Amino acid sequence: MEQPVANGTCCKGPGYATPLDAFKNGAREKLLYVPCIVPDQQSRPDYLATVDVDPDSATYGQVIHRLPMPFIGDELHHTGWNACSSCFNDSSKKRQFLILPAVKSGRIYAVDVTNEQEPKLHKFVSGDAVGAAAGVAYPHTSHCLGSGEIMISTMGSPDGTAKGNFLLLDADLNIKGTWAPKDTAFGYDFWYQPRHNIMVSSEFGTPTEFFKGFDPAVATQEYGSKLYVWNWAERTLRQTIDLGAEGLIPLETRFAHEPSATWGYVGCALSSNVVFLQLDPASGVLSQKVVVKQPWLDVTGWALPQLPALITDILISLDDKWLFFSNWLRGERHTLCCSGCLTRTED
Repeated sequence: MEQPVANGTCCKGPGYATPLDAFKNGAREKLLYVPCIVPDQQSRPDYLATVDVDPDSATYGQVIHRLPMPFIGDELHHTGWNACSSCFNDSSKKRQFLILPAVKSGRIYAVDVTNEQEPKLHKFVSGDAVGAAAGVAYPHTSHCLGSGEIMISTMGSPDGTAKGNFLLLDADLNIKGTWAPKDTAFGYDFWYQPRHNIMVSSEFGTPTEFFKGFDPAVATQEYGSKLYVWNWAERTLRQTIDLGAEGLIPLETRFAHEPSATWGYVGCALSSNVVFLQLDPASGVLSQKVVVKQPWLDVTGWALPQLPALITDILISLDDKWLFFSNWLRGERHTLCCSGCLTRTED
């Protein structure tokens, strides 16, 4: 893969010196990799689709390659890279493998994108191996670390009970164990900001429950409402924030891309609110404030008399000016100006 040029000179390792450097100097993406989940999880394997997004290409907007996984019933979810800008100062690291955790099976796949248009499977780690070596299962978010390791959040024990932790793999996908010495009640997503020695993680619910489908009767017992603030260097929990009724099921956690920034957001799925996070560097305390409230709609024929918007994913633009989030149950996209203004578009 071609190495990017940062600030007019060849970079030392993968990625760019800063996200803003990528925003200003990076080339337009020509390909997208999209994990595709087979709805019944029984008829055929999930696959990774390669989508052509080059406007000058004859196959622009088309799926040009599909890489099926070797097993049925994985439920692929979030993806990440084996190495990224966190390793920018390490010339021995290369962004070559796309990491695909499978929530249901617990497998961790590494896909080689050396041939960018036709990725191929490089290696996988079985869910049984992860469970036996680290005692965790239901992997979700994958991030590459400055050390060259791969860190993946997990949502439960192999038996399906809830607990949150983080699986550590080395560059060759060998299991190293868990990152945190103690589990949290639930697990889901995480984002780390090493300049401020902080990581924030979120929580979803109990795997044996959410795989059955959402049941409002057990929402307060089997689903979470907390954020966990960690000492990044020491791997210790230093603050727990209960978001309460306005922060039910906090999922995607995003900090600003600017390495010295002290703020971020979390999207709370069931409450359908966006919460602003602000770190006080002096004390290390993270404060929170609801900045977007979305009303529930009166409906009939659903599990509850009112329908939440159900925020599922959020994303901050590389220049930290815009927050994008989607409402899964209503088919809506929203764009939030990070200075506070909100505009709305609907599918």
